[in-house]
Amino acid sequence: MTSEEKRQHSSQLVPFSFYKCFIPDYFASVPLHWHSEFEINFIISGRAEFICGDKKFISSEGDIIIVPPNMLHAVYPHGDHRQRYDTVVFSPEMLGISENDRCAAECIKPIANGRAEINTQITKEHIYYSELKTAAENIFSCAKGNTPQLDMLMKSELLRFFWLLGESGDILRTDENAVSRSEMIRPAIEYMNENFAEAVTVDILAEAAHLSKSYFMNRFKEAAGVGAIEYLSQLRIKKACEILSKTDKTAAETAFECGFRNLSNFNRQFRKIVGCTPKEYRKINRT
Repeated sequence: MTSEEKRQHSSQLVPFSFYKCFIPDYFASVPLHWHSEFEINFIISGRAEFICGDKKFISSEGDIIIVPPNMLHAVYPHGDHRQRYDTVVFSPEMLGISENDRCAAECIKPIANGRAEINTQITKEHIYYSELKTAAENIFSCAKGNTPQLDMLMKSELLRFFWLLGESGDILRTDENAVSRSEMIRPAIEYMNENFAEAVTVDILAEAAHLSKSYFMNRFKEAAGVGAIEYLSQLRIKKACEILSKTDKTAAETAFECGFRNLSNFNRQFRKIVGCTPKEYRKINRT
């Protein structure tokens, strides 16, 4: 059973994807999730709350945010602030993880396999901020250009980016036996992603995580920033947004498919999380 994000961000031919992101204009939030690729975000303007593994922080203009493969991460609005940011998601193959040389073995694989901890938030105060920003700008420019020739430059800039992180001490080996709060709740996140359309209770989620109910509730709130049931509602509404923007299904059909058994409750939760009605959302975001 897996609850990796279903969207395919990379392929063997084109091992990356580029996205322009707006919180909360394009989406109300990005609920806790993970994927097998690396992710780099560059904050263009505004502020938002990021969760990356066990770390929580408020992003600011100019921040560079790095998410290694399989790290649980999320983005939520911060007060009345709006945030605009660019994202590139890329396969570890872009860094040469499949190679057998010492660079791949000692520098790349530990980051990709979770045996090394990386500083996820790079701010303007960082000792190598100017160099990292230039590398990030080149990476995003190559991703936007999206040609085989630019792929070569993008690979070199990615290697330089992570070399700078290593030189500044932002990549450290971790205790392989340590279990983070986010890892404790991963089985519950998996369960919700696979069963969001069914009846889901805290008891079921605690059992999936092999934790007592009270301990699970505390660990989930600490790791995700919201309670388990609130996360479930966010997840269901996110799925509903996808259906509304890509199909002709009615609000009632969408609500039922996403686990809501009461249309009025669906409408209420949708407006609370998205800020508009399902009908208004479809009109604005229909693709």
